[in-house]
Amino acid sequence: MKQILINDEDLQTRVAVVHDGVLQDFYMERKSRDRLVGSIYKARIKNLEPSLQAAFVDIGCGKNAFLHYWDMLPATQDMLESSDDNADNGGQGAAGKASPEELHSRAPGRSVSKQSQSRRTAGSNNQRYNKNRASTPQKTSDKDNEQPPQPQPAKTVPQKGKKSLIERVRDLLMGTGKAAPTKTPPAPPPPAPSKAPASTPTAPEERHPGRHAPRGQRNSGRSRQAKNMPSVDDIPNLFKADQEILVQVTKGPIGTKGSRVTANLSIPGRYLVLLPNSNHIGISKRVEQREERDRLRKMIRSLELPPNMGLICRTVGAGRKLEHFQRDLDLLLDYWRKGEIAGQRRAPVCVYQEPDLGERALRDCLTEDVDEVIIDSEEMYNRARELITRYNLQDKTKVKFYQNPTPIFAKHNLINQIDGIFNRKVPLPSGGYICIDETEAMIAIDVNTGKSHSGKDQPETILATNLEAVREIARQLRLRNIGGLVVLDLIDMRSKKDQQTVFNTFKDLLEEDRARTKIYPISPLGLLEMTRQRENESVESTIFDNCPYCKGRGLVKTTTSMSVEIQRRLNEVLGRRKHGQKINVLAHPKIVERLKNEDRKLFAAIESDYKATFTYQPEPSFHLEDFKLQDAQTGQDI
Repeated sequence: MKQILINDEDLQTRVAVVHDGVLQDFYMERKSRDRLVGSIYKARIKNLEPSLQAAFVDIGCGKNAFLHYWDMLPATQDMLESSDDNADNGGQGAAGKASPEELHSRAPGRSVSKQSQSRRTAGSNNQRYNKNRASTPQKTSDKDNEQPPQPQPAKTVPQKGKKSLIERVRDLLMGTGKAAPTKTPPAPPPPAPSKAPASTPTAPEERHPGRHAPRGQRNSGRSRQAKNMPSVDDIPNLFKADQEILVQVTKGPIGTKGSRVTANLSIPGRYLVLLPNSNHIGISKRVEQREERDRLRKMIRSLELPPNMGLICRTVGAGRKLEHFQRDLDLLLDYWRKGEIAGQRRAPVCVYQEPDLGERALRDCLTEDVDEVIIDSEEMYNRARELITRYNLQDKTKVKFYQNPTPIFAKHNLINQIDGIFNRKVPLPSGGYICIDETEAMIAIDVNTGKSHSGKDQPETILATNLEAVREIARQLRLRNIGGLVVLDLIDMRSKKDQQTVFNTFKDLLEEDRARTKIYPISPLGLLEMTRQRENESVESTIFDNCPYCKGRGLVKTTTSMSVEIQRRLNEVLGRRKHGQKINVLAHPKIVERLKNEDRKLFAAIESDYKATFTYQPEPSFHLEDFKLQDAQTGQDI
């Protein structure tokens, strides 16, 4: 049985996804904090840093947000196609999740999705933009079944009054703020037309457009599109300080770092992802059956959209009817209309905010295999019933209102499982264990056999332990919400076959993760390296503060170390003073106990050398690593 448990309290909301009593996913949100990730803001550019190739924008949330130059360019269709994955990750932006390196490697060879800040002016802008490019046949987008456009007569001389490339891009990308004047070179004439493909691409060509074309033809297509695409070098001419721009938060503030934002916007719904200021229509890459993709694309294109609006069908939309998509689209357009009204105010201002955790969990986690949803808040219970009715799942999923005085997570035996999220050492079923250590640079996970004897011989035991480890690691990554660079130190396997088995198992398990992951084969040293998308702080960082005693190190100096420091300090002080000094030594009681017992002879020798007298005074309020030396006659600190 698969359940979703929602614990809604005054200060926080917790969501647990449980499968046969085992905690599979855990989310937590504090109500006192703004829901930043996925929200859209009308921001103001504070400054551009060419050395970082980034801009810092004020979104009205304290520290300025980081906007990379690549995230200010129009998203490629390949990135838009994958926005369903991002939306499944909690409803985040379509293009902002990709790294600059990924954008750099993909952008020159893909078709470009146009963007504009205003829907009312976007229609005419896109018509002019498409008119200039009509002479160039477009390649089909990655994993997209769209029919190739018909070739049109080329215009070798630009018409008088046409805007240059940079001016057109400015119209597409800029916010409602006043544009900064800039001198721009004239646009180059469009290239001569080439022959368009005569038939719809076959399935292999659909997945990899251009793969079966001659090498020279593929390169020429890439160069033509690269000429029409703005680059990061154009950003300083397109954007200036104090200019307004619409951005979406793709990564919340973590530690001392501010939020990360993108200018490529997306608003996720249950079945659709709305792409404001884009004309792209696509289907999630996770929908692989060609017949179903064709059916979905036909229905999506039949929906009435305002000018300059795009859509992507999410994975859960497979098998759905047109009325489900229409209902979802109406809700998304209503969100955007409200955002347009809010966007009339002066920046910085929030124009769209992501729903709270309870609604997001039902939107993204409520699949057809969920048997019941149990909620302990009447308000959330009523909202859940409304959402499930809207999603047409009332016949498959039961919604229950939990009223027992025992806390809902305790009733379902989840307390120990949740507490285990914060343990450094995680046991494995066969007796082995993994150790998870979080550092500033990476997450290090060590696998140990422990008392495991599950196999007939050593290689079989090692393989079984590693397989258990990767299953638990994939689960722990989701539960702890840890990300960044992750390194797994697996038990050494000599067999290449065993290494490939462990790698493939781990790769398959990561497919269930809603966060974007990238995994690399096992290295000769037995290390498996991967990256995991991180949008917010880890669960541990949300619940715990650094220990004020050890300042987050988890370590304090031993009593022996403190005794050495006190002896060193006494020798320094007495060496500068006359003999016969009387000194009070103030320290933590544990330190004083050692000075009087284990190290009594050492301090007696110092007293003899300098004809001094020591008095030991325990101070329970002192930190274990603090001590003071005072003149016994004057009471002044030495």
